[in-house]
Formats: sequence, structure tokens, C-alpha cells
Amino acid sequence: MKKIFLTLTVIFCISCAQLFSQTQQKDALVLYHNGKYVESVQVCEEELKENPNRIESYVVMCWSLVKNKQYAEAEQRATEGLVISPYDMRLIEILGEARYYLGKNTGAMEQFQKYVANNDNGSRIGAAYYFMGEIFIRQGRYQHADIALSSAVKKEPLIDNWWIRLGYAREMAGNYLESLEAYDEALRLNPSSVDASRGRERVKDKVK
Repeated sequence: MKKIFLTLTVIFCISCAQLFSQTQQKDALVLYHNGKYVESVQVCEEELKENPNRIESYVVMCWSLVKNKQYAEAEQRATEGLVISPYDMRLIEILGEARYYLGKNTGAMEQFQKYVANNDNGSRIGAAYYFMGEIFIRQGRYQHADIALSSAVKKEPLIDNWWIRLGYAREMAGNYLESLEAYDEALRLNPSSVDASRGRERVKDKVK
């Protein structure tokens, strides 16, 4: 009797493990986190065939498309998702990213501004400010870039590249002391950063 019970228990555990493995493999979000962006998109497409209004599928799909550098597709799918759920902050932010990478500065800025205005504690708030700063740099609006990038590093202070870009924005605006401080912080976080070292060298003699 004990042997039969043990055998049934083993079979049950194996079945559960296989079922869990299959579920994991088919979970779009798990695939996304594992860097399997194409597979994640495929799962989302299947989910949307079954339920065209499934907003979670749009969100994960767009995240995966952007990570896979399929920016035009991400823009299209995020736009479709926002027809279903116009106030989904995740889709608003990812649409901003897609348009940013497509060089659509005005359209991207509109989405990021909407995101930060309505979602101050969102998980992508720092990134939204960062992208806004980069757009302002593209436009040569360095004081505005300083404000946006300062907000970005305030939200997420451990990303050395954001400090480098803040240093660059301040450098271009002629705010050399503040630029030096930003480059120094970048080097504190990443002492081997070539961009931060070069930036620091450019501005250190201009500080009075």
C-alpha cells in the first residue's frame, strides 16, 4: 500500500512539475523577463485572438517589441491597446518609448508628459523623465534637459549613464560646476566610465 502511495505521489509531482514548466513556457511575461521577446509576442498574439480586449497582452507585447527594437510595431500595437484602455499608463509610457526610438520627438514627449503628470509613483517614472531629457537634448533645450534629467536621477540615483547625460546637458548649458558634480557622481557609481571621465576633463578647467 505504501509503495502504491509513493508511486502515485511521485507521478503527481512529476505531472505538476511538467504542467508548471509548460505554463511557464507559455506565459508571455515570463518569456519577456527571460529575454525571449519574439516568443513573448507570439503568445500575446494568440491571447489576443482569443480575447481581443485583453489589455495585459497588449502591454507585454509592446514591452517585448520595444526590447526587440521593433519600434514601429510597438507604436502600432500600443495605439491599438489605448483604443481599448485610453488611460493605461503602461501603454502610454511604452508608446512614448516607441516614438522616441522612431525619432518622433513631439509625439514621444506628449506621452511622457502625460505619464509623469498622472503617475508620479509609476515604476517607469524615472525612465520617462530620462527620455524627456534626451528629447530636450536633441532639441538643444539644455536647461529643460537639466530639469528632466535631474528628476530622473532623483527617482533612480544609481544609473551612472543618467548622471553622464545630466552632466552633458549642464555642460552644454554652460553650468560647469553643476556639470562637474554630475560627472563626479557618475564616476562614483562607475569609476571605469570613459564618457564620464572625458566629460569631467572637458569641464574641470572651466569651473571658476
